[in-house]
Amino acid sequence: MPAFASPGPVLRFWQKHQLARHLILLTGVLVMALPIWMLFATSTHAPSTLVRDGLQWLPGDQLLENYSRTLLQERGFRMQVTVPNMLLNSLILGVGFAVGKLLFSMAAAYAIVYFRFPGATLCFWVIFTTLLFPLEARIIPSYQVVSNLGLLDSYVGLILPLIASAAGTFFFRQFYRSLPEELLEAAQLDGAGPWKFFKDILVPLSRTMMAALVIIMFVVGWNQYLWPLMMTTSEGFTTLMLAIRNARGHQAFVLAMFALLPPLLVVILFQRWFIKGLVEVYK
Repeated sequence: MPAFASPGPVLRFWQKHQLARHLILLTGVLVMALPIWMLFATSTHAPSTLVRDGLQWLPGDQLLENYSRTLLQERGFRMQVTVPNMLLNSLILGVGFAVGKLLFSMAAAYAIVYFRFPGATLCFWVIFTTLLFPLEARIIPSYQVVSNLGLLDSYVGLILPLIASAAGTFFFRQFYRSLPEELLEAAQLDGAGPWKFFKDILVPLSRTMMAALVIIMFVVGWNQYLWPLMMTTSEGFTTLMLAIRNARGHQAFVLAMFALLPPLLVVILFQRWFIKGLVEVYK
């Protein structure tokens, strides 16, 4: 009797027919890419074409005109909001969101894993249960806290209440627990304190994890809609996501393309670090 059971007919079929697997992957790519292509193609047509024919599959001849007009057009009641301003606001929100979550997640996971104080496990599970309460479920008390602190209409008010990350703490906790105990013992023998151990040993080992978390949280922060809508009333803090809501015709499609490009570029440029960081958690 063989030590291992032979693969079934279905498994043998997939092992022999690489083309079938590639077709499935290609189908997934098309399902995700076709809406983006339609978005781009529609953004290059004149408004009259959209009114008459609806969404378009083929690009039009208004690419430069539509994008340049939308890029330079001033919006808002005071006519002072432009696409570069909104890009800057979205960038500040995305970067602040990502960096803040990274710092808090690493610090919390470091304290839970290495300080070993009474109740560390309980603290972790309390942090982890916050995943059960999405932003929409706690938007009113969060607004009340920000309002009482006088942080409405400010970048600090937009970023600070959201930077505690249960998911990031979980990932770093799992990664730190996978590291050998000998690292800590060797650092203590060399006279390294908690800060030096964290800065010189854990941070270099966590670079791929840090990159993966920053990419994920940047995209999450960039795509925030409800939180900026509630926390800001000044037009100076308008993000691209908020601008899409009020856009009309082809401008909505152009703004959507502007909003899509930065996260897409970040993921493409750092995809190798992103994949390596995710693998570190589950290896």
